[in-house]
Amino acid sequence: MKGYTKPLILIASVLLIDQLVKLWIKLNMTLGQEYNILGDWFIIHFTENNGMAFGLEFGGEAGKLALSLFRIAAVIGIAYGLHYMIKHKYHRGFILNVALIFAGAMGNIIDSTFYGLIFSESTWFEKARLFPVEGGYSSLLHGKVVDMLYFPIIKGNFPAWFPIWGGEDFLFFRPVFNIADSAITVGVALILIYQKRYFKEEIVEPESYNSEIVED
Repeated sequence: MKGYTKPLILIASVLLIDQLVKLWIKLNMTLGQEYNILGDWFIIHFTENNGMAFGLEFGGEAGKLALSLFRIAAVIGIAYGLHYMIKHKYHRGFILNVALIFAGAMGNIIDSTFYGLIFSESTWFEKARLFPVEGGYSSLLHGKVVDMLYFPIIKGNFPAWFPIWGGEDFLFFRPVFNIADSAITVGVALILIYQKRYFKEEIVEPESYNSEIVED
């Protein structure tokens, strides 16, 4: 198990926090309800999506099923890659970043795979219930991903002369996301930032003409 401890702890921690937050949101908030944490800059805003990270959508029920299956296949591939990296002693930082990506992908897979089975529908007027007698709001692999982190930091309008969006409202950062999305984003960003450190090659110095070759 040497080399596996820290990645496993990181994965378990991200999954635990992600799922506890989502569980609380589902059971205590109605769809669209929000709490201002830091004024208008950081808001807990409950929304759900049928698609990818940051609220992006993907092709109806068939697209939802295809996306769920793709996520599962991707997570299996990442898990194998993570095992390979640990076994072959890749850079520790790189391994932990891949573990973050794996945990984030797993967090959203749990939503899309099981939430439709174990929760009643969240609506604008009614909170969800866990394990409802009448059954969940959807079937296996057709659950919705819970999002809640909203950072509308900068608001304004594009100037009239601006191409395409001239005169329209401007908002940064518009998407609502979750802790699993954050783990994926942080993992990818750190890999890009530190890629030279993670993938640096050992430089083999050329042999000197004066070097001695010792033979048995």
